[in-house]
Amino acid sequence: MYCIRRRERIFPAAADMPSPYVFYTKIICKTEMLCSELLLYLYEARPVKNRLQERKYMIDFVNVKKAYPNGTFALKGVNLHIDDGEFVFIVGHSGAGKTTLMKLLLREERPTSGKLIVGDYNLTEMSNFKVPYYRRELGVVFQDFRLFPKKTVYENVAFAMEVVGTPKKMIRRRVPAILNTVNLTGKQDSFPEEISGGEQQRVALARALANNPKVIIADEPTGNIDPKMSLEIMNLLIKINKLGKTVIVVTHEKNLVDYYKQRVVHLKDGLITEDRVGGMFQ
Repeated sequence: MYCIRRRERIFPAAADMPSPYVFYTKIICKTEMLCSELLLYLYEARPVKNRLQERKYMIDFVNVKKAYPNGTFALKGVNLHIDDGEFVFIVGHSGAGKTTLMKLLLREERPTSGKLIVGDYNLTEMSNFKVPYYRRELGVVFQDFRLFPKKTVYENVAFAMEVVGTPKKMIRRRVPAILNTVNLTGKQDSFPEEISGGEQQRVALARALANNPKVIIADEPTGNIDPKMSLEIMNLLIKINKLGKTVIVVTHEKNLVDYYKQRVVHLKDGLITEDRVGGMFQ
């Protein structure tokens, strides 16, 4: 259980709210797992009715196929269900279909046939007009970081909030909390070239979290960093997942997958050949 502090009064999280929109200043946590610095930015100002009736944000691939103009089928009939709040590794060798799966989730491409549902969005039929709104529900962490080299750490994270119209006052409050979450306190004025690869990846993760997405998609998040930093990034993703976020990690690093013992979906030649919990993919 937690409460929202608004000015001088404290209201229960779901009841007795004086207004349909409440902008928080602090979240008080009563369990060890729900640390205040990790939750400060995760509780968006939403209508009370929506918080009480919020739907599960599930992902469903139903017999999804993807063919390219040269006749190659990257996906050959994928059926995959991911529950709200799950942690899933997507694994497979080069050419297995992992990249295509991610492009479909990001709505960079459409399925050739089948159905792909993410939350309330039918990505198979969704118009291009709705794509930017859909993508606000996602936080994406890329292998190559994709930071703005001329912007500071703070500015890189803040930019993700600015482009969706977040008030400057909220940005000033939330960005330091997010940077603290990913252990980057004190680095806010540094430029990407002044920090390590592991720190750059943490900036990328902070930016992915900036708009409180429902789903985090990490594409080879440990591919360009050393083993120690890889564990740190994965531990952060595990913590974020424990706060209720759906986390999808695309990787080829068997040791990490085996160590964390989460759900593993193995792709091979465009088909799911294994779907199990507990790591140990071949």
